[in-house]
Amino acid sequence: MNFASLIESYGERTVLALGGLIIGALFGFFAQRSRFCLRSATLEFWHQTFGKKVAVWLLTFSSAVVGVQLLILSGHMDAASTRQISATGSISGALVGGLLFGAGMVMTRGCASRLLVLSANGNLRALLSGLIFAVTAQAALGGVLSPWREAISSWWTVDGGAARDLLALTHTGPWGGLVFGLVWLAAALYFAVRSGSDRWQWAGGVGTGLAVAAGWGFNYWVSKNSFEVVPVQGLTFSGPSAEWLMRVVASPAPEIGFNFGLVPGVFLGSFLGAWVGKDFVLEGFKDGYSMRRYIAGAILMGFGAMLAGGCAVGAGITGGAIFALTAWLALAGMWVGAGLADRWVDAPVAAGNSAATLRVAP
Repeated sequence: MNFASLIESYGERTVLALGGLIIGALFGFFAQRSRFCLRSATLEFWHQTFGKKVAVWLLTFSSAVVGVQLLILSGHMDAASTRQISATGSISGALVGGLLFGAGMVMTRGCASRLLVLSANGNLRALLSGLIFAVTAQAALGGVLSPWREAISSWWTVDGGAARDLLALTHTGPWGGLVFGLVWLAAALYFAVRSGSDRWQWAGGVGTGLAVAAGWGFNYWVSKNSFEVVPVQGLTFSGPSAEWLMRVVASPAPEIGFNFGLVPGVFLGSFLGAWVGKDFVLEGFKDGYSMRRYIAGAILMGFGAMLAGGCAVGAGITGGAIFALTAWLALAGMWVGAGLADRWVDAPVAAGNSAATLRVAP
């Protein structure tokens, strides 16, 4: 039975959910094994160490870019049909949301996807932070925080279409995007070799990026073979987290689709990765300060993600791979926000701990 027959037999939504489950499991497994984490990469960047975390992030990002641009060049995807390109976007939302998200992920010690991966590994801090992230994302989408999101988003908007497509704005097209991806893939390989990355970091980084590309390609294929209007979407974790929250607490529940399978797929894939690597360990909070820090960070991430139009994966890699202007601005904001939070939040705490250690030393 081919894919078109699957849609005819089981319906678009069931096929989308199954695809989300499989692609999510692949993403979760490779992300867990490679220790993929934007927060860790940004800290290495700002500390000018450029080690394994930067290498893994660049492997993921460049592999996603190369994979997506090859899909476009081969006619298996049209980036112009995606919401990140076709719809009106918010430059102010991308910048402010990116800054907030970047600061939040430093405080929670992981972005939204990383929290989901760590939750499947027994990290109770990540589980609580992920739940608060989902609640805040839903509040920003259609709850008490939505007026703030809408107000900030209205400050500076950009029309959909070519004005939101960096490859169109630069007149380089998919071939330019492919060359860009290959250049950064070469840079990723250089950092991976220099830092002594192991085979799982190599394979996991590339696998995580190709899972993002697969998400785009699969959703586009379903939209082209469906008798219904199916929006073309990629991997993200802000909207799906809020959707799963509403599925648990509200009735009627949202209809199933790609997001329905994505979140449990990532959880299962990460759990399998932890089982393979013997990484499953129950972890909790050390003290009250840590809990307050994680809660505040999760709130910043949840609001920032919905304001920016996606999380570190949804905007940073999924949107970045199709060269959506707002996605790149959000990604830049995340890197800057992470650097500022590290300087203003973590550096003073580290300095205080060092001073305390000196005072009690014999």
